[in-house]
Amino acid sequence: MVTRHAYRKWVPLLGAAVALGLTACAGSSGTTSSSHASGPVPDPKKPVTITFASWVGSDPTMLALRTEFQKEHPNITVKFENIPSDSMSQKLTTQIAGGNPPDAAFVDASSVASFSTRGALVNLDDYIARDKVVKPADYVQAFKTFVTYKGSMYGLPIDGESTGLFYRTDMFKAAGITAPPKTWDELQADAQKLTDPAKKQYGYALFAPEAAYYWYPYLWQAGGQVLSKDGTKVEFDSAAGEKAADFYVGLKRYAPPDYLNSNSWDGRVAFEHNQVAMYMAGSWFAGTISQEAPKITGKWNVAPLPCGPNGCATTVASDALVAFSGSPNKDAAYKWIEFLSKPANMARWTYESPGGTELPTIYSLLNSSGFKSNTSKPYMEGFAQQMKYGVANIQANKNWPQMETALSDQLGKAIYGNLSPKQALDGAAQKASSILQQ
Repeated sequence: MVTRHAYRKWVPLLGAAVALGLTACAGSSGTTSSSHASGPVPDPKKPVTITFASWVGSDPTMLALRTEFQKEHPNITVKFENIPSDSMSQKLTTQIAGGNPPDAAFVDASSVASFSTRGALVNLDDYIARDKVVKPADYVQAFKTFVTYKGSMYGLPIDGESTGLFYRTDMFKAAGITAPPKTWDELQADAQKLTDPAKKQYGYALFAPEAAYYWYPYLWQAGGQVLSKDGTKVEFDSAAGEKAADFYVGLKRYAPPDYLNSNSWDGRVAFEHNQVAMYMAGSWFAGTISQEAPKITGKWNVAPLPCGPNGCATTVASDALVAFSGSPNKDAAYKWIEFLSKPANMARWTYESPGGTELPTIYSLLNSSGFKSNTSKPYMEGFAQQMKYGVANIQANKNWPQMETALSDQLGKAIYGNLSPKQALDGAAQKASSILQQ
């Protein structure tokens, strides 16, 4: 997955920089070039070239899809604009502020809310109503949440993943553990059994720089929420939030200290080298481990996240296709992202591709015999089953990235031992509440 897609990690957007840059585009040339038209979206009568910003332009599957699209639509040429995943939001912000955005883009779906709140993206509702490919009801709700703002879709989820618990079966066997943990109590007990500092072996991986993202499932499993339903009040500092933070931060007793300041990508080597037995990650991790660490093939597996006192929950992540309101070629841009969203093409891009470990984002594919019979990646079915517990952590609020940054910073300090879990939540809530009122 690393060679194809960015690994799933907690990445805050640009906060004030995004707000400053996108405000300039709010008055751009409308949302569609054929707003409220009827009938199928037409091909251009004259040749046009559209730009497609992404970090997947060199992927063989994407290149093949472009070739097929251009054969079907000879008047549309798709020019790939390659941008590293970790600088995509910053690059797009700069382009939008300068009045030269791409026509379409492949983005982390978590960025759609921030861009759409400021008028940078095309509202796709009219287009969707006119075609027979995109069916909003077919999208998994958690993935659809990422791209929805005020009831309208501003992006098309193209791939996604849920978060599971990877575990070393060989280390479990050596510790006398016969099955992965199913509850918080079992997780803690297993992590303790698997921890032996003298051997530099630990039970569970924690990463302070990504603390918020990997804490969310515990918050939801304890019955807590990030914000109130109307989005006007911070709620992660509730009693449920404190319970979740106490448990989550407490797992540092069983986490390799050398990796606390790392992230889930760099920290993967601890799992590969027998230094940590349990690792929370998305399905990207399966592809990475399979490719990078063949020596532990057959020595690891993946299970659903253990459930908490209020039930089961897991984080989900997604990539999405968007078109930009500043584009002069909105119809052509939509034809391209519509083509990529065809079920057959989505299947090729996700589970059918040799290195793909992402889930398709529509129920019709997740329930298809082709997906369920994919014997080369049997672990994918488990990730799909977890989608019923999937929750999107992104909030449709222009200031959400700053709030999440505050939460992650404070929880990170608790992991380092500089704050108690309650102090961390109280401090984050105070900062987030102030930001929320801006």
